[in-house]
Amino acid sequence: MSETPSDKRPIRLKGRSFLAIQLSPELPFENWLARLDDLARRSTGFFLGRPIVLDVEGLDITQEQLKDLIGELGERSVRIMGIEGARHSLLGIGMPPAMQGGRPAADIDPAAAVGRPDAAPAGTNDGKADETSGGTPAVAEKTRPQPAPLVSDQSTQLPSIVIDRPVRSGQSIIFPEGDVTIVGSVSSGAEVVAGGSIHIYGTLRGRALAGSVGNTNARIFCSKLEAELVAIDGLYKMPDDLDAGLVGQAVTIWLDGETIRADKI
Repeated sequence: MSETPSDKRPIRLKGRSFLAIQLSPELPFENWLARLDDLARRSTGFFLGRPIVLDVEGLDITQEQLKDLIGELGERSVRIMGIEGARHSLLGIGMPPAMQGGRPAADIDPAAAVGRPDAAPAGTNDGKADETSGGTPAVAEKTRPQPAPLVSDQSTQLPSIVIDRPVRSGQSIIFPEGDVTIVGSVSSGAEVVAGGSIHIYGTLRGRALAGSVGNTNARIFCSKLEAELVAIDGLYKMPDDLDAGLVGQAVTIWLDGETIRADKI
């Protein structure tokens, strides 16, 4: 005889969206993994604690090759939460599930800082948390509406937020809806991710990733450049890829086709 539950309250089922980084491997995988290793070496902790979606659409590979790739990524502490664009025959028992229907959002981040994955969303969308991986949140206590990005391909104004304090090491500001303005510096090991442009009224020592939802017209502005990594629409540059004469200067960074360019303000 089965027992009747005494607690009649319904179980609450809620939708929640989380931010993940999409990796699109290229053949041959050995060369692509070598480039991934180079990124990991030059930006320590970039993949730490980040959920990753693997996009294999258009790749002519076998299930065994896909398993080997997932294994290689696992050895690098790259956690695959799902696979996009895979034929049904590629997916087997014990492999990450197939995913589809994801919308572009802010990544790399994904989000983790060097040494620990403290992160918090700087904005929400339709009541859904965009991303948080626990730890001490970097929440903007004071925000106010701002104009649309200086460069935008959209006819309507994008929302934007202002963070009225520095972003400390181990914190992430993630705002895929539009621009982010930081009134202060971004410390080493900190991260700012924006769907639009990023404005930093201080020193950029951490990472800045603009145009994360496919906005190729997004820009990065900072009063002093000492960045660990800058990226626009998924294309990135490390400190040694930038002109040494720009280090310590007020700069603007933009995308010119498939090339990131930077110049003094």
